[in-house]
Amino acid sequence: MARAEEGKINPFGVLEFLSWNHSWNNFQYPDEGSLKKSIALMKEAGIGFVRVDFSWQDIEPSQGKLDYSKYDDLVALLSQNKIDILGILDYSADWDSPKGAWNYPNPDNTFFLKYARGVVQRYKDKIKCWELWNEPDSQTYWNPQDGLKGYVDLLKEVYVELKKIDPFCRILNGGLASGLPGVNHLYDNGAQGYFDIMNIHIFETPLDSQAIKRAQAFVRLTKKVMARNNDADKKIWITEIGCPGVKKGKKVKNWWMGKNPSEKDQARWVKEVYSNLLKDKSVGTVFWAFFRDTNQHWENGVDHFGLIRNDFSKKPAFIAYKENAFKPSSSLP
Repeated sequence: MARAEEGKINPFGVLEFLSWNHSWNNFQYPDEGSLKKSIALMKEAGIGFVRVDFSWQDIEPSQGKLDYSKYDDLVALLSQNKIDILGILDYSADWDSPKGAWNYPNPDNTFFLKYARGVVQRYKDKIKCWELWNEPDSQTYWNPQDGLKGYVDLLKEVYVELKKIDPFCRILNGGLASGLPGVNHLYDNGAQGYFDIMNIHIFETPLDSQAIKRAQAFVRLTKKVMARNNDADKKIWITEIGCPGVKKGKKVKNWWMGKNPSEKDQARWVKEVYSNLLKDKSVGTVFWAFFRDTNQHWENGVDHFGLIRNDFSKKPAFIAYKENAFKPSSSLP
C-alpha cells in the first residue's frame, strides 16, 4: 500500500524526468543504471515524492498498441525505494493529432480517457496521486488556449472515470502556470468538485529580495479564491518551484526571469522555499523542479534547475534540500 494512501504524505518532493529516453531530450535516462543513480540520490536527500510523466505517446505509440514496460520498471524501482509517485497523465499522442503534435490540438476526450483508465487500472495499487496534464493554462502545453474550458471538460470526465477505478486515489488539476487568473478560470468553468488537491506552480528569481514574500502571497491569494468557491478544506500542492543554479565561470544563456542565479544562490532559494512555504498549513507537498540538470534540452539556464548536475555530482542545493528534509520539524507524523 502506498504511503500516500495511508495519509503519511512527505512534503518534500521533486519533479524529475525519469521517463525521458528520447532523442528530443538527448536521452536523459538511457538505461536502468542512470535511473538507479538518481533514485539512490533522491533517497539520500530525503525526497518522499517524485512527479513523473506517464506519457500517452510512450504507452500507446500507435492506436490500440500498448507498451507499459518502461513504466512497470520505473514504478517498481521507486516503490522499492519507498518514494511515492505523482503520475502526470499527459500529452497528446502523435496519432491523435492531425499534425502529429504533442500539444496541438487538444486531445480527443474519448481516446484520452481510454489511455488514462488503462494507466490507473494498472498502477492503482502503487500510485495514489494523479495529475491531469501539465500547465493547461499555458499555450506551450495546451493549444489553442480557451480559458481552460476544454481542459475542465476533460478534467470532469477523467475525475469521474478514475474514481470508479480507485475511489481512494487523489486527483490534482494540472499545475497552473498563469498565476491567479488560472486559479479563477479553473473555478469559473466548473472544476469545483472535480479535483482533490489544488495544484499551482510558482517561479521567482532568488536574486530578488522580495521573491519569497511574493511566493507566499500567491499561496494566500489562491486560498482566498478556494474559500470563495467552497474549497477551503483542500490542500495546495506546489508541484513546480525552482530556479537555475549555474556553476561559477560557466557561460549559459539566461533563463526567462533574467540573470541566472549561481549554485550558491540556488541553494539559498531551496532553503527559503522549504523553510517558509511549508509553514503554511494549507500547503502540502512542495516539488522542486528539477532533481537533475538536463543536457542542453532548453539551451539556457533552465537546463541547470537540478539539485544535482547532469553528471550526478551534488550541487550545494542538494545539501540544502537534504538539511531541510531531515530537520526534526520536517518529520512525518
